[in-house]
Amino acid sequence: MGAFQAIRRSYDGSMLVSTTELADHLNDPNWVIFDCRHDLTDASKGPAAYAAAHIQGAFRAGVDADLSGEKTGHNGRHPLPEPEAFAAFLARHGVAEKSRVVAYDDVGGQYAARLWWMARWIGFAGAAVLDGGWGKWTAEGRAVDQQVPPQTAGHVEVRLDGALLVSTAEVVRNLATGKKVVVDARAPERYRGEVEPLDRVAGHIPGALNRVFKLNLHDDLTLQSPQELKAAFSELLGSRRADEVVHQCGSGITACVNLLAMERAGLKGSKLYAGSWSEWSSDPARSVATG
Repeated sequence: MGAFQAIRRSYDGSMLVSTTELADHLNDPNWVIFDCRHDLTDASKGPAAYAAAHIQGAFRAGVDADLSGEKTGHNGRHPLPEPEAFAAFLARHGVAEKSRVVAYDDVGGQYAARLWWMARWIGFAGAAVLDGGWGKWTAEGRAVDQQVPPQTAGHVEVRLDGALLVSTAEVVRNLATGKKVVVDARAPERYRGEVEPLDRVAGHIPGALNRVFKLNLHDDLTLQSPQELKAAFSELLGSRRADEVVHQCGSGITACVNLLAMERAGLKGSKLYAGSWSEWSSDPARSVATG
């Protein structure tokens, strides 16, 4: 096994980094930090927050610009970028095969988990979410600044793992087969179709279960323990295996927290429907459930 393979394997399964661990590695050139703060209703808030203050040495990862691809009107509000484009984004910020990548936000990991999941999707194992994010970091009085760090060249090879993803066509087929269970991470009132602040149609994919991503978090926005999460998801899913689970939300963002939570619980193999409700509801021919 090569040196970088050994390093990458040591990170496998370590999807969370504590504030203490990150503080100990702020000056480690092998650690690369990304600030993923964002607001789905006001795209200017994330860049403004970063400019005001960010974790020392952190780069900006924009949800719309860097963690999403080109929108067609039928592929959701946050379609995935081309894998090579995302790998190039990481490489421009110094990420290499031996790097430890740490992503954070200020809302319980929903945007940071998107970067974590995308890293796994392109075959990079060294990404993690900062447990407790910006709120915990600043509450502990840890180092922040306003400086944009200089970029250094890295290299990330794409080893795409298509098994982590399902398409709209697969979700449509599943309506008839029921081989997989869809878990919707949106707020219950959106799932029930009572309100819809972001997409054109209210409701949910027929047969989907609802687990709002916030249920995975403690009050301080740290992720619950593996034992707590395993019990909660086991109750929700019953006899379903983890590899029979498809996660979705409004646009493939908050669903990644449920994916992160299942991985932390040892329930490995669940998948993401990246287009999620915003893609599903873009075609009026697709079935919609309410209630």
